[in-house]
Amino acid sequence: MKQPLHTVRALADEIRMRAWKALEPGELCLCELIELLDRSPATVSKHLSLLRQAGLIEYRKEGRWHYYGRAKYAGASARMLGALDRMLDGDDAVRADKKHLNRIQRKSREELCQCYRKK
Repeated sequence: MKQPLHTVRALADEIRMRAWKALEPGELCLCELIELLDRSPATVSKHLSLLRQAGLIEYRKEGRWHYYGRAKYAGASARMLGALDRMLDGDDAVRADKKHLNRIQRKSREELCQCYRKK
């Protein structure tokens, strides 16, 4: 019972749910997530930390870049999160995030990194 509750609590926030959904297609750099969510680096990092603690996302560092991606799920967790993904596919905010993320990914990471360091 503890793991499902931990998962649901971690996703019970719009910013964390948007971040988690943005990672559906694949890994993103921290600067891309900061730009997408339009929050300070500290705020985004805190939200990502909570998602990591719940086992929903994974983290890796490559040089000065910090990358986040979804964790692998199995069993009941995979079914629950798959259903959530399908529910969110029709959400207006999620659709807007996908369009915004496409624009963000046209920029270089160096350009994005400079932008979020000023926030």
